[in-house]
Amino acid sequence: MDDLVLTSTIIEDSPFHSNQLAQLIDQNPNLSLKNVYRNGIDAKNHKANEEVDLLFLTVELPLITGFDLIETFKESPKIILVSNTPDHAFRAFDYDITDYLLKPILPARFQKSVDKVLRNAKLNTNNKDEEHFFVKSNSRKVKVNYKDIKWIEALGDYVKLVTEKSNHIVLSSMKAFEERLPNSQFVRIHKSYIINLKRIEKFNNTMVEVEGKKITLSRSRRDSFMSAIGTS
Repeated sequence: MDDLVLTSTIIEDSPFHSNQLAQLIDQNPNLSLKNVYRNGIDAKNHKANEEVDLLFLTVELPLITGFDLIETFKESPKIILVSNTPDHAFRAFDYDITDYLLKPILPARFQKSVDKVLRNAKLNTNNKDEEHFFVKSNSRKVKVNYKDIKWIEALGDYVKLVTEKSNHIVLSSMKAFEERLPNSQFVRIHKSYIINLKRIEKFNNTMVEVEGKKITLSRSRRDSFMSAIGTS
């Protein structure tokens, strides 16, 4: 994992602790600092959760708390919560938090948190070669086998996962969902559709039929689709 570098953002109202985190990030070969925000509103307005791998997020922010900010995210990077007290640690279990750091932040404890994020990032990469993954649908975790997926359809802030047995509505962007799928088996043929290559029944230059459903093949995605067909 030595060559893995995670783009990081700090959301912390204290200049002292913000500078401390920035120094620790700068000294770590697996991290690069992208942005620093002093409050949750600024972070929200600038979409701090997008195009970043890791957030160092303080719970006790002015204006809106760290938890409030997380709830505005449509998609989320890895998050390390930072707090003055352990009192919020139990609540953190309700969110997809990688670790919980207490101030003052000790370098050794910081490194332990970063190592945990790196292990999870490596695991997520490896999981693309496994046979299944889990999604959160209707407030519960659901196991989905890659082979059972027919197609994924965009539904505003959600995606509709159409499988052999049932359908699942998942809070995610199409881009985020596309990134978690093995590209050897799935391809995006339209801004609103990702299909399972193994489920294709017929296709031409403008349409792909998957399990009886005819889906438009976007002109901009035609080359990537044809390439995927040729190598699948």
